[in-house]
Amino acid sequence: MSNQMASDAKTVVKTGGVSATSLLGVLFVGLKLTGYIDWSWWWVTLPFWGPLAIFLAVLSVILAGAGAVLGAACVVAWASEVSARR
Repeated sequence: MSNQMASDAKTVVKTGGVSATSLLGVLFVGLKLTGYIDWSWWWVTLPFWGPLAIFLAVLSVILAGAGAVLGAACVVAWASEVSARR
């Protein structure tokens, strides 16, 4: 009975909306255009591209670490193969 009730229940999930960084970015652009802040456009637009830059930096560190580990494993395997031939 409880399984039937659970399957009959409908779950509504809403996605989308505006993120906090987008709101902050729009606020910074508005303040810059009205002259309330005298920041560089790089800093004003940081909320738009900053999260992507952080993600790409973390991803590159992870990939570099994985490459180093795999490269070291290949060197060890090659060295053991060479020493086994002798």
